Amino acid sequence: MFWEGRRVLVTGGASFIGSHLVDKLLTLGADVLVADDLSSGKIENLEYPLTKTGSRLQYRDLQVEIGDLRERTFTKSIMRDMDSVFHLAASHGGRGYIDSHPVECCTNMLLDQSVFQEAFSADVEHVCFASSACVYPNYLQEETSSQYLLKEEDADPFVRDRAMADLEYGWAKLMAEMTLSAYHKEYGLKTSAVRIFTAYGPRENETHAIIALIAKAFIRQDPYTVWGTGEQDRNFTYVEDIVDALLNAAEKIKDGTPVNAGRSDRITINSVCELLFKICNWRPTEVAHEINRPRGVASRAADLTRAEKVLGWKPRITYEEGFRKTMDWYYEHKEPDQVRKNLNKLLLER
Repeated sequence: MFWEGRRVLVTGGASFIGSHLVDKLLTLGADVLVADDLSSGKIENLEYPLTKTGSRLQYRDLQVEIGDLRERTFTKSIMRDMDSVFHLAASHGGRGYIDSHPVECCTNMLLDQSVFQEAFSADVEHVCFASSACVYPNYLQEETSSQYLLKEEDADPFVRDRAMADLEYGWAKLMAEMTLSAYHKEYGLKTSAVRIFTAYGPRENETHAIIALIAKAFIRQDPYTVWGTGEQDRNFTYVEDIVDALLNAAEKIKDGTPVNAGRSDRITINSVCELLFKICNWRPTEVAHEINRPRGVASRAADLTRAEKVLGWKPRITYEEGFRKTMDWYYEHKEPDQVRKNLNKLLLER
């Protein structure tokens, strides 16, 4: 009953993860306002018959405001009367995007500060921030087939040699965590930060690994291209599990303590490809590895000790189940000719 009747703002709520969070909040009885500039989000992700009421789109307990959160007047206007804020809005993308758009990733620091300051000024009760596994030092993720699980304290910015985040995107996420923690320490604002590990699922775009690999299978790309050796591994986490972690963190963490939302079991990119080939009942004659393409860290997986203890959370959706659901969605919503025509751009742009 926690969310029933609560007024909840979801920034970036028309995006991939944000739209799934909106769906879940509505089923839990929340009154939801989405704020999005639609730079990567899409109104179609909010699968409701929205109608225009003044400056807002609206359907029952869901309202949508389109605007730029870096503009303080806009951010101030949407914070009024909010009980909770989930801050997911960001300039973001997969490895290809964050490698090639450092300036855009840096603007997240301005966006985050605008949201946090206006939330505090509006007496919002709680702010939950969607952070990232990119806050973790790369040196802990350089060994292929590593068994090391990333612990929240590995990115503690107040311990020497811990704060070595992944590119501008990772640093911006870490600075946002520090800022939220500071608001709690100085002003008592209730906050939480969820470090999301390699989320995937329906409504995601092709800059991210799973959708990119599904897109290549969808158009029967042959040779089928894989960035890097394919032996780099990840703990891909299905979006429904991520949403549950965000909701749990907003309910149970008040002091800004960061918590991992990911998996502790790894899967290599090559193994992902094999599983996708099995699901779609197709295999290319050749798999070509593009070594010079962006490929990220060698190995990444999450320690879930804190998540299980504090949130009572762990992922439920298996790799095969999640990949199958995502592939079904992609095949239903995409046109092969359009994907084939635009694939190179889709892999790098939001």
